[in-house]
Amino acid sequence: MENWKDIKGYEGKYQVSDLGRVKSLKRWVYNKGNGGYFIKEKILKAQNGGNNYLIVGLSKDMKSKSYAVHKLVAEAFLGKKENAVIDHINNISSDNTLINLQYISQRENVSKDKQGTSKYTGAYWKPQDKKWISSIYLNGNKMHLGSFDTEERASIAYNLALMQIDKLTEYSITK
Repeated sequence: MENWKDIKGYEGKYQVSDLGRVKSLKRWVYNKGNGGYFIKEKILKAQNGGNNYLIVGLSKDMKSKSYAVHKLVAEAFLGKKENAVIDHINNISSDNTLINLQYISQRENVSKDKQGTSKYTGAYWKPQDKKWISSIYLNGNKMHLGSFDTEERASIAYNLALMQIDKLTEYSITK
C-alpha cells in the first residue's frame, strides 16, 4: 500500500509517496483574469534533472520551483538530517522508493560512489607502482598518506589519519 505525506511548504497542494511519486492535490487555484479554477488531483510526471536524478516542478503563489524527488521522499519520510546526504542504496538514482533511500555522511557517499579498487575507504590500487595508496581530504586538499603492500595497511593509515583529524577537531571545539 502506497503511503502519502504532505510536502513541507506545500501542504494541501502537493504530496509525496513512499514509492517515490509526487501528486498535485485537488484544489482551487486563484487566477486574476477569471477568479480561479479547480485543479484535479494528478500524479506529476518527473523529468530527468541530470545524472538520472528525477525532478518535479511545484508551484505556490504563482511561482514555480524544481525539486529532486529523492529529497522530497527523504524529507517527508526520514526527516531532514544536517551534515548528511541522501544515498540511493542500490546506486540507481531514478529509484526514489523509500526503501532505497538512506542518509549517510558525505565521506561515506564519496567512498561508495567511487568505482574504486579497494573495499576500504581511503585506499586505492595504483597499477603503475603496484602499491596500495592511502589518501585523505582535509579542507578540500588531498593529503597523501603513503604507499603500502596491502590494502589493509593503506586502510589503517587512512583510519589513523581520520582519528587524528577528529581529535584535532574536537580539541579546537572544546578549547
